[in-house]
Formats: sequence, structure tokens, C-alpha cells
Amino acid sequence: MTDTNIGIAPPESFRAAVWSQFRKHKGAMFGLIVLALLVVFVVIGPLVWQPEKLKVAEALKSKNLGPSLRFPMGTDQLGRDQLARMMAAGKVSLAVGFIAMMIAIFLGTFVGVLAGYFKRLDGILMRLTDMFLALPLIPLLLVMVMLFRDKIARVLGPEMGAFILIVFAIGVTSWMHAARIVRGEVLALKEREYVLASRAIGASPRRVILRHILPNVVSPVMVAATLGVAEAIITESVLSFLGLGFPPDFPTWGRLLYEGLEYMQLYPERVIFPGLAISLTVLSVNYIGDGLRDALDPRIRGR
Repeated sequence: MTDTNIGIAPPESFRAAVWSQFRKHKGAMFGLIVLALLVVFVVIGPLVWQPEKLKVAEALKSKNLGPSLRFPMGTDQLGRDQLARMMAAGKVSLAVGFIAMMIAIFLGTFVGVLAGYFKRLDGILMRLTDMFLALPLIPLLLVMVMLFRDKIARVLGPEMGAFILIVFAIGVTSWMHAARIVRGEVLALKEREYVLASRAIGASPRRVILRHILPNVVSPVMVAATLGVAEAIITESVLSFLGLGFPPDFPTWGRLLYEGLEYMQLYPERVIFPGLAISLTVLSVNYIGDGLRDALDPRIRGR
């Protein structure tokens, strides 16, 4: 036979293979849909739902109302529309989660690559990682907020200062697990044939890391990143629930939960809605992380 290529399909690309495996994970697809709906809710929602601005007397008459057509999620103790506050709070909570995750992943990848590739730095950086892991996270964050909140607020304002402080504090206290994952991957990768060949022809450590090491640690880093988003959102919610997060007029889902705690028995929806939003976000991100882990594993993807 002369035409040997007849009937042979072209090889599937890496992205197509990952997406094909990801779609088979029902939990991951559920998480992706829920997270997309939450993002649309907090980003597009304020453009669609614009509650009327009430005067002081009208707001006092409208305080602590239950869900209705006029106020789908009711009102708070000051007569403010809870649906509008849920949208604004969600935008802040999701922004905190994703930005803090990026800081943690950057620091964790940087430390993990250095510790795994350079043997002389391994002991120092891993002991530093162990020290951070031994520190109690919530008390450490509380101390950081108490020490630096007023100083940063005087420079950047109360809202932006609180946002930067909380995002940075969560990010710099959440990189340790990513560092351990990356270090383990780098220890295995630097003994591969293509890395040894690159070093043998005189490639600099910087070139080896950028061209051969980092592209191959993307998969575990992506999985760690999805889990980091959920952890950052929970941590911010805990700080806001304790009253040490953002200012009262700068809502987050955790802050709404904290404010609704006092009225929980009379108006349970004040706690249910923000608690449900936090739970759905964390659950969806965890499911997406599980789906990515399976899709990026060639042993599972090849089944």
C-alpha cells in the first residue's frame, strides 16, 4: 500500500486532551458553572439591579425587611438593599481570593524552584517554610491587621488600605504548601535527561529553570492555585467575621455574615445568603481543582 496515512487521525493537542478529560468530571463542570454564575452575579448584576436611593426617613421605615419583590434579599438594619450589598460584597471577596492566591502562588513557586534546584539553598528555604507552617495563621493575621491597618489607611485610605493589607497578609502567609509541591516536582525534573543535557552543553541555571523547569511545574501549580482561592476567601471571611477585616461600609460576604449574626434568630436570611455564597464559591473552586488534577495527570487522562 502506498498511501499509508489514510484513516489516521491527527494527534490530539494537549489543550484538547485536558479539556476532554475535564469535561468528564461532573463535579468540576458543576463547579465551573457555579463559579461562572457567581462571577456574572457580582460583575454584571450591579449593572442590571440598581436599587432606588432612599431618603433617611424612608430607609428607617424599610430596615430589617424580609425578602420581597422590591427587596429580593430583604434589607439590613439601616434599610440598605441586601441584594445590592451581596453583589458589592462578592466582588470584593472574589478579588481578595484571586489576588491573594496569585501572591501565594508566586512566592511558593519562587521558593520551591530555588529550594529544589539549588541544593545549597534547600535546607535554608525549607526550614523557613517549616517555620511559617508552624505559626498559627489566624492569630498572625490578626496581629498584622492590628499593627498595620491604621498606618496603611492614613496613606492609602481606609478602603484601599484595608484591601491591600488583607490581600498581602493572606498571600504571604499561604505560600508554604505551594512551595513544598513545587520543590518536589523540581527535585524530580532536574534529574531528567533533557535537563541534564541542557546543563551539559553549558546552559545557565536561569535558562534551564525558565525553559525546562517552570513549564513542567505548571500543572501542580494550577491545582494548588484553585485550592488557594478557596483558602483565601475563607480566611478573609474569618477576619471580617471577627470584625477585623474591611470597614463596615466596604462589605464582603464575611462582613455581611458578621453583621447578620446579631439578627440571626429574627432574620435568618441575613446569615443564610452570605453563608451560602461563601460555601458555593469554596465548593465550586475545590471541585474545579479536583477536575484540573485529574485532567492534567497523564496517567488518568490516558485511560
